[in-house]
Amino acid sequence: MKKYIAEFIGTFFLVLTIGLCVIGAGTTVIAPLAIGAALMVMVYAGGHISGAHYNPAVTIGVFIRGKVMAADVVPYIVAQIAGAALATVVVKFFRAGAEVTPMVLQTGPAFLAEFLFTFALVYVVLNAATAEGTSGNFFYGLAIGMTVMTGAFAVGSISGGAFNPAVAVGISMLGLSSWNNIWIFLAANFGAAIVAAFVFNLINPPAQTTPIATDEPPYETPR
Repeated sequence: MKKYIAEFIGTFFLVLTIGLCVIGAGTTVIAPLAIGAALMVMVYAGGHISGAHYNPAVTIGVFIRGKVMAADVVPYIVAQIAGAALATVVVKFFRAGAEVTPMVLQTGPAFLAEFLFTFALVYVVLNAATAEGTSGNFFYGLAIGMTVMTGAFAVGSISGGAFNPAVAVGISMLGLSSWNNIWIFLAANFGAAIVAAFVFNLINPPAQTTPIATDEPPYETPR
C-alpha cells in the first residue's frame, strides 16, 4: 500500500504544479522550470518507496524492463490518475474564476512531440534509475526532472508537454485540453514507453548471472 500512496502523492504534486503554473499564474512564472523541479523533488522523495514513476507510461516501461511486478501495474496507474484528479480539484479551488482556454492542437505535430519526449523520458528513467551501470547514483531525480523540463520548453507550445497519461487526464479535467484530444496523449505516451523499453533492453542486455533465491520483490527502486 505504501508504494501506491507514494505514487498518489508524487503525481498529485506534479499535476498541482502544472495547473497552478499554467492557470492564472501570470507571465512571470516559468512553468517548465517549476514543473521539472516539482517532478525532481518528488522523485527524490518517493524513489526509495515506489520507484517514483508518477506516470502510467513510465510504469509500463519499467514493467517491460522487468523492474516492477505485474500485480503492481494497475494499482500504480490507478493511484497516479487519482492523484492527478485530486490535484485538479485543488487547482480549481485556488484558481476559481480564472479563465481557461483549451489548447488548439494539430494532431500530427502534437502526436509526434508527445511520442518523442515521452520516449526520451522513459529512456532516461530506465537508464538513470534501473540500469546496472548507474546503480546507486544520486543524479536520477535531476535527470528525470530535467528531461520533462526540456520537453516542456521544446514542445510545450506544440502538444502542451504532457508526456504522461495522468497529466493528460489532469489537463483535460482542468479544461486546458479538450477531451477529444485525450487519445493523442494516450496513444503517443504509451506507444513511446513501449518502444523506449524495448530499445533499452536491446542496448542493455541482461547480465549473465545465476539468479539468487530471495524473498524480495523482483524489481528495484532507485537508491
